[in-house]
Amino acid sequence: MSMSETNLRKEIEPPERKYKETVLNKRKEMSYFHIVVKKFLKHRLAVVGLVVIMIISIIAILAPFIAPKSPYEIHAVFGSPPSAEHLLGTDQVGRDVFSRLVYASRVSLLVGLGAVLIYTIIGTILGAVSGYIGGWIDMLFMRMTDVFMSFPNLMVILVIVSVLGPSLLNIILILGLLGWPSVARLVRGSVLSLKEVDFVKSGIVLGLSTPRILFNHIMPNAVAPLLVHATFGMAAAIIIEASLSFLGMGVQPPIASWGNMLTDAQSITVLSSQPWLWIPPGMMIVISVLAINFVGDGLRDALDPKTLK
Repeated sequence: MSMSETNLRKEIEPPERKYKETVLNKRKEMSYFHIVVKKFLKHRLAVVGLVVIMIISIIAILAPFIAPKSPYEIHAVFGSPPSAEHLLGTDQVGRDVFSRLVYASRVSLLVGLGAVLIYTIIGTILGAVSGYIGGWIDMLFMRMTDVFMSFPNLMVILVIVSVLGPSLLNIILILGLLGWPSVARLVRGSVLSLKEVDFVKSGIVLGLSTPRILFNHIMPNAVAPLLVHATFGMAAAIIIEASLSFLGMGVQPPIASWGNMLTDAQSITVLSSQPWLWIPPGMMIVISVLAINFVGDGLRDALDPKTLK
């Protein structure tokens, strides 16, 4: 072999080797993804829950096309039982219960997704910085977390809502700004264990910046427990919103919410003789929360590193 051929081969080999390593890494990622999906699909309740959530999401998105009437339109019949014209009857004001039930799914999904998104971002940033940097910053953030976790959430929420006023936006912001401590603790614990791993130390030796090491290399490996926590948090947010709306401190009429639709159930007469006013929204709360919890259980089992083989 001539010298020129040898030099050419040396120049060609590194890109080929890089390409092979990239392909192998992609295959590993795909195999990990396939294992997670396969384990999740084996969890039958999780699959059922995912299907239910998808159906509720589609109903919420297509609410104007699915609801037969406007949720705000008042009809001549008040508190009428289910009929061909009104599938789930009308409420005490004369509004179509089925239409309000469909539109109320939007409120629950907005509260769940919005609140979880806000406190996940806040908790992730605080927990990641606290766990990676340590020292007085870690002590400051964790003591602040302890203070927030020492207050009874529902009482604090009721006080803040009474001051700011009950509305959909206020509920999302309040739940989002009060839910971050548990996320911060979770992320901090993951970062504390991951920052001692070899690939992180190698990045430090190579001179990579702290934000790059933290958010490009450490956080992707801490996503699994965070994803599971966010799933259960969404179910909790839906329950809290329904509870506040039931108490008159949440979403206010005429905006439809499963919680404020249950307000009519405070009457013994409604409970005994008009079940179409409280059973449908109550069932929707139970079904949606159960579905989300089933998905959370499935994700927890599928992403468990001890069972990934």
